[in-house]
Amino acid sequence: MPTTKKIYKNILIWRYKYISQRQFIYILSILVGFLSGVAALILKNLTHFFQHLLEGNLVRYYHNAFYFVFPIIGLTIVYFIIKFIIREKVDHGIPSTLFAISKRKGIIKRKKMFASILTAPITVGFGGSVGLEGPTVATGAAISSNIARLFHLNQTTRSLLIGCAAAGALSSIFKAPIAAIIFAIEVFSLDLTIASMLPLLLASLSAIITSHFFFGSDVLLPFKSVAIFSIKEVPFYIILGIVTGLTSIYFTEVYDRIQKFFDKIDSPIKRMLIGGTGLGILIYFIPPLYGEGFEVINNLIAGNPEEALKNNFMHLDLTNVWIVILLLTGLVFFKIIASALTFGAGGVGGIFAPTLFMGSILGNVVAKIINNTGLSTISESNFTLVGMAGLMAAVLHAPLTAIFLIAEVTGGYGLFIPLMITAAISYSLAKYVHPYSVYAMELGRKGELITHDKDHAVLTLMEIDKVIENNFITVYANMSLGEMIKEAVVKSNRNIFPVVDQESNRLLGIILLDDIRSIMFDQTLYNKVIAREVMQKPPEVIVVGKDRMTDVMKKFQKSGAWNLPVIENNKYIGFISKSKLLTAYRNKLIEVTS
Repeated sequence: MPTTKKIYKNILIWRYKYISQRQFIYILSILVGFLSGVAALILKNLTHFFQHLLEGNLVRYYHNAFYFVFPIIGLTIVYFIIKFIIREKVDHGIPSTLFAISKRKGIIKRKKMFASILTAPITVGFGGSVGLEGPTVATGAAISSNIARLFHLNQTTRSLLIGCAAAGALSSIFKAPIAAIIFAIEVFSLDLTIASMLPLLLASLSAIITSHFFFGSDVLLPFKSVAIFSIKEVPFYIILGIVTGLTSIYFTEVYDRIQKFFDKIDSPIKRMLIGGTGLGILIYFIPPLYGEGFEVINNLIAGNPEEALKNNFMHLDLTNVWIVILLLTGLVFFKIIASALTFGAGGVGGIFAPTLFMGSILGNVVAKIINNTGLSTISESNFTLVGMAGLMAAVLHAPLTAIFLIAEVTGGYGLFIPLMITAAISYSLAKYVHPYSVYAMELGRKGELITHDKDHAVLTLMEIDKVIENNFITVYANMSLGEMIKEAVVKSNRNIFPVVDQESNRLLGIILLDDIRSIMFDQTLYNKVIAREVMQKPPEVIVVGKDRMTDVMKKFQKSGAWNLPVIENNKYIGFISKSKLLTAYRNKLIEVTS
């Protein structure tokens, strides 16, 4: 009876014999797209089940006080699932995936394949003010990473399949296959080549077919743009671009500061109680903040803002347009606070939906102000759609994704010009103030983010411990010239010697063969000269844990040295040579671009 291991081995042998690497990647990209579509199906359906059960029944037929209770209950359940079932932290979807690509060679733990499925629907279904797009991408990415590992595929292919999972996830959720491909290229910095384009296309196509099979023609934003763009509206779209750009700065600052506040709290229970209570209070007073918020978006696009605001706790008169504008502005102000509280409390979700939520409201508010001040008469629906693209372009630093997503999901290709104007202005403002998106903020600050800058990407993917050489013979500071020659120079095939403290192994300096060449044959000096007298300070020192590969390369360029010492925790551990560094760089470049 053949064992599982033997069957697996035979499958691998058969694959290598009969299926080329390129064909196999195409097959896997279709599989990854399908599985991402299934993940989206499970996440969406579970979330809608919880939301309908709670908000649709208990709140509607009993009391609004449940709005305060649900988030705390949901976050508590998520806490226990993470603690006792998953048993490790569940990071935010897309940032954790970017980290896996940059620093873990595209390797994602198996637990991540189901971690978001277990936690995100409960977070959002119980009122967490976040989205499901990030968890869907994270689930698909974990699946694709482990499929790649199963078939012993290299780092470049793993990263490509993770990009395929991201494209599949968005294609399935929004039924926007082109925008999904662009999202994978923009956010995950994949190369736009024929080798990468076809797998992304197959994954996106596979996912959208899966979505149509299970969901039919239902879409999240069921609206088709009918208003015609007029050139006289250009100044107003410029204004909208400025408004969304400034709001994105507010979004990023609030999100970052609230996350830093929660990071200072050591106890996860305290974080859960503080965040859950704050979120519960916000949702109790502002029910539209409950969950993803796509119902609010659709009401605004359809021209029914009163329907979205009917539960306002002050029971204000919604026939007054300025009260509607005030309430909608309040939703923009508090949505990111609610989202950040959800994350801080330990909830699992994404910021994609909150961005669309806030952007749609901004566009609607700007249009209402223009229409009701007599400046012009413009389409509120068009501005609602373009507002979503403007804020998404700025917050996610993905302007092309924003443009094509809104155009695809609404059929609003006639809005391409206003979409481009607003997205470009908004993105430029955000990029000027915050060089990195919310997804990539932490990695960007550390210089560990993979970008379309190929040189930086290659250096980021290189590992410092792989280029450290240890075949340098050490010399102690009090060694005589004779001992140095006998114990080091004669036995070494290198022309540089690190001088270290005998007790602590702390690096004190270096001795080049040229430094002692003029005296090394004068035996009368063997007992008179000691290492400390002839050593010199190294031109640069590389510090493990502090210096990144980009820093290492800069130190070689600045010093002009061929070898630089490496220390860790103030102790000498070896050298990095320029020749080995450049060889490793070239090998990684070939691997990345192959």
